[in-house]
Formats: sequence, C-alpha cells, structure tokens
Amino acid sequence: MGFGFFSKPFFLFLSFLVFFTNLELYPLVESAPDYTTLVYKGCAKQSFTDPAGIYSQALSALFQTLLSQSMKVKFYKTTTGTGQTTITGLFQCRGDLSNSDCYSCASRLPTLADKLCGKTLAARIQLYGCYMLYEVAGFAQISGMEMLFKTCGATNVAGTGFEERRDTAFSVLESGVVSNHGFYTTNYQSVYLLGQCEGDVGDSDCGECVKSAVQKAQVECGSSISGQIYLHKCFISYNYYPNGVPRRSSSSSYPHPSSSSSGTGQNTGKTVAIILGGAASVGFLVILLMFARGVMKKKHDDY
Repeated sequence: MGFGFFSKPFFLFLSFLVFFTNLELYPLVESAPDYTTLVYKGCAKQSFTDPAGIYSQALSALFQTLLSQSMKVKFYKTTTGTGQTTITGLFQCRGDLSNSDCYSCASRLPTLADKLCGKTLAARIQLYGCYMLYEVAGFAQISGMEMLFKTCGATNVAGTGFEERRDTAFSVLESGVVSNHGFYTTNYQSVYLLGQCEGDVGDSDCGECVKSAVQKAQVECGSSISGQIYLHKCFISYNYYPNGVPRRSSSSSYPHPSSSSSGTGQNTGKTVAIILGGAASVGFLVILLMFARGVMKKKHDDY
C-alpha cells in the first residue's frame, strides 16, 4: 500500500480538522478585574498578644456573623467580645452585586485578613467588589475623609476636553450618590463613574465624603484616563472610554456599564461567530472535495 494514500489534500484535511478542533470562539468583549481581586490592605502596626486565645475567639465569631449576613444584605456592622476584648467590625459589598456574589466576595475576606495582616489590632481588606474591616476596642479612630488608597491610570488625555467632561460627570456623581442613598453608577459622555459610601453614613455626610474624594481625584490623578480614590467612609472610581463604554464580560465585573452598550457587544460577538462558522463550513466542503478528488485520482493511477 505504501504512503501514496497520504496525498496533499489529505494533509490539508487533517490540518483543517486539528485547527477547528482546537478553535474556540470568544465573544468580542472587554475583560474586567474580577470583583474578588485585591485592591489594597490596611494593617495596624500593633498586634495583640493572645495567650488564652480570647481575641482570636472574638475575631472568629465576628467573621462568622459578618459572613452569615453577607448572604442577605450588602452592609452589616456588629460587635463581639467584652471589655478590652471587644472587637467592632463590618463588611460592605458593592451595591450592584447580587446576594450570591456578595457572599462569594465576602467569604474571601477573613482568610485574606489573617494572611495579609495577622493578629493586628485593626485591619481593612478591600477587594473590587467588597471590603471588611475590624478594630479592637481602644484603637485610635481616623477621619472619615482620610484617604486610604489611590490609583490613577497611566494614560493621560490632557488637552482633549477630557477634564471638563470628567468634572461635569463628577457633579452628576456627587448628586446621584446622595439621591440614591449611598451607591450610584452612571455613564456620562463616555465617562463611567461609580461612587459608594459606607452603609451607616447619612446622605448629607455621604455627599460630603464623595465630594472630598472627587477633589482628591482631580488633584491626584490630573488628566489620567482613569482613577480610584478610597477614603475611610467612601470611594469613587472613574474610567474614560473615548470610543464609548465597552461591554464587560460579566454582570458582576467591575465596572458595570450600561445595558445599551452590552447589547452591542453581544451582537458583535454573535456576528463574528456566525461568520467564522460559515467560513468553516465552506472550507470544510472545499477540502472534502479536494480529498475525494485526490482519492479518485490515485485509484485511476493505480489502474
């Protein structure tokens, strides 16, 4: 028989099968950081001594209470222990997370607190979708307006009218977070914004906190295309998309864009899949015919 059967069309056929067996069609969407991604950690310099395990027990009870509540609500604050071992703590999820995503996010926080901070008198762990903090009784309090963390995009868009557009969007955010009682997201002329205050902060104080965060963003980030500012009692983020806010890959991704852009992204992905699928069918038919032709030619030559 020899190797005459393995003609060029047959190799093309095998190559085609291998290619399309390994091909995966992904919709054309922009990925975003997962809501469980670590943003920053804040750990007190002082650690507690705990030979009898009293602090550890109180802290464990605190975490258990917070996690059980994260399946039901987006914010919860409580206290455990007595006297010097009293520990106050809270968790908060971003306002647009579902209850299941909130729990999934919050469930990572106790382990991260222990891993990143150890047995400190106070700790705060901030993920994209949630955060948790605790303080042992007597720990020095800080101002609600104190900046804990900032990040600014590396790309600058100075001189394009961006600052004016962003500042107008900031004004919309400042009023929106008050009228929506502590959490607000919006798209304004290709600027996506998100603002949230701690759950026990009143509307007026929330507005002042977000206003302070906006001012810090303007100073700290300048003409950066994106930024996040975390104060003790609130945080804001903004992203500028010159070509329009893209669709994100998950309803719980960060940030969460408008549904109108989401529809466009889905249609684009489906269209590409249909085009590739049609091309695959045509290519398969062509190579199949070439393969059959090669087999027939070989049989003719053998005779």
